[in-house]
Amino acid sequence: MLEQAFAQWQDELLGTLYCLLGNREDAQDAYQEVFLRCWRHNERVARIGNLKAWIFRIALNLGRDLRGATWRRRHKPLPEDEAILAARASDRSGAETSRREKLALARRGLLDLRPEEQEVFLLWQNGEMTYEEIAKAMNIPVGAAKNRMSRALQKLRAALVPESAD
Repeated sequence: MLEQAFAQWQDELLGTLYCLLGNREDAQDAYQEVFLRCWRHNERVARIGNLKAWIFRIALNLGRDLRGATWRRRHKPLPEDEAILAARASDRSGAETSRREKLALARRGLLDLRPEEQEVFLLWQNGEMTYEEIAKAMNIPVGAAKNRMSRALQKLRAALVPESAD
């Protein structure tokens, strides 16, 4: 059951960890550690009401721990995902280029959010958690979760608006 859940949500978990940690290698290492932490409590999985929220809560907690760890500071995040750079080189169609540029803007916008805004957004978007679940996972009031999400969405919308050439 746990292996199936990780296979199903692998992309979302890796994406969340990538946003929290800033580079692919750390995200992949953290993904494996999240699986191990969940596996240690495998006997509880059948009793968990929202498995996805539980797994993402563990990923968020690990991401927080690793984000401040000294071993992680030696890594510098790439300015853009390698897949975007490779795609730009191989695919120059207008619509695809525009879509990829918007995706790159969104990723940069997400990385520019304050950590607490990032966490709320990622738990809501990738973890598909409710505000109540997010508040519980982050140990904050529901109103604070909603306010952080509102600020995150405002900043992400602004990041997607192309700068005007005056």
